[in-house]
Amino acid sequence: MEHKILVETSARHIHLTQEAYDYLMDGTNVELPERKALSQPGQYVSTIRLNLVGPVNPKTGKERSIANVSILGPLRKYNQVEVSATDARSLGVQAPVRESGDVAGSAAISIVNPLNNRRLDLNEGCIVAKRHIHMTPLDAEEFQVKNGDIVKVAIKGTGRSLIFDDVVIRVSPKFALAMHIDTDESNAANASGEIYGELIK
Repeated sequence: MEHKILVETSARHIHLTQEAYDYLMDGTNVELPERKALSQPGQYVSTIRLNLVGPVNPKTGKERSIANVSILGPLRKYNQVEVSATDARSLGVQAPVRESGDVAGSAAISIVNPLNNRRLDLNEGCIVAKRHIHMTPLDAEEFQVKNGDIVKVAIKGTGRSLIFDDVVIRVSPKFALAMHIDTDESNAANASGEIYGELIK
C-alpha cells in the first residue's frame, strides 16, 4: 500500500505569547487578526508582519535583518521563531534544528514591529524546524507508526526527486495529515504546487 501524504512548505514565521504580542503592539490589546486559515485545524496566518533582527554584521557595522515575517495564530504559551538554515545564516544566528516547542538553549533573536519600532529581544527561541508529519491517531494506526517515530519520505518533485530522512512523526487528535518542510528543503525537491510524498518506514 502506498502511504501518500500532502507535503506543505512552511516559510519563516513567528509564534508569540499574549504578553509578547501585547508588548509589540504597544499595549493596545488588539486581537491577532486572521488573514488565511492553515491546513492544521485552528491555525492561521495573521495580517501582521514583523521584522527579525540578528547581531551586527562586522563587515557592514549594521544589524542583519529579515523584514515582513508573518505571525501565526493563535497565540501560544512560548515565543518561537522558525527560519530556514539559509535565513539563519542571513541573520547571523546559530539556529539549531529542533522540533517545535523545544526552544531551550536555542538561538537568540530580536523581533521588531516596524509600525511603532517596539523591539523584543529574545535570549532563546529561534530554531530551524525539524521536518515532520502531522497525523491524527487514526492516521498513525493506518500508517502503522507512533508519535516520535523517525521515517523517510520520498518526494517526486519535478526533476529533483529525493528521499527525506529524519522525518519525525507527530500525533495528535488536533492535527490534520500533512508533512511540513521548510523553504530550503522545498527548493531542494523542487516541490512547487500540490506535492505528495510517500512514507517509507
